[in-house]
Amino acid sequence: MKLLIAEDDLHIRQGLTTLLASEGYECIAAADGDQAWQLYLQHQPDLVLLDIMMPKQDGYAVCRRIRQHNEVLPVIFISAKSEEIDQVLGLELGADDYIKKPFGSREVIARIRAVTRRSQRPLANIAEDDSFIMDDLQIRPSEFRALRGDQVIELSLRDVKILRLLYELKGKVVDRDALFNHCWGRDYFANSRTLDQHISKLRKAIELNARAPRIITTVHGVGYRFDG
Repeated sequence: MKLLIAEDDLHIRQGLTTLLASEGYECIAAADGDQAWQLYLQHQPDLVLLDIMMPKQDGYAVCRRIRQHNEVLPVIFISAKSEEIDQVLGLELGADDYIKKPFGSREVIARIRAVTRRSQRPLANIAEDDSFIMDDLQIRPSEFRALRGDQVIELSLRDVKILRLLYELKGKVVDRDALFNHCWGRDYFANSRTLDQHISKLRKAIELNARAPRIITTVHGVGYRFDG
């Protein structure tokens, strides 16, 4: 999933890019409104994060242009402005949500997932169900969720990629390089612990007993496997 991040503050822009890339999103960053519009046209992102107070064109102007071009693309405003009138104006222009600075990383991720789910729901109603079963867990990729009975488990985009790959290659060992290439991208240079740490975190979320996993099995020295 490709995200356009338009933010003139370098530290916030880099922080959002690092955070969202770690969640499995492909990020494109713009430092001003003109650059945001050009990158939008060039890359056709799946979601846009727009700062309001930017040089050249503010976020409102960029949002107007995006809405003239695409009426359904998810757009989230990010701004230090907190007055109610600004929030109302942003939403009236067609934004799907509004995040006020300062914000936490969990809030940003949660709002992106929520907006993505809402935007995909109409398509999900007419598309073939893309869910799949791993042990006693139902994975719902389009919702970034897994279900175990009444329990709802939130998943990141990278979590979904890992689980889908293991599911599609059920019974086969998926080596570390294949997982990195598929779930992080071929240009990602990871340290030796990145994959193991992510799998450990994912197991704690989805396994009934992370110390005796039934969904993601370790094959020492090689990679991981889902036995089905």
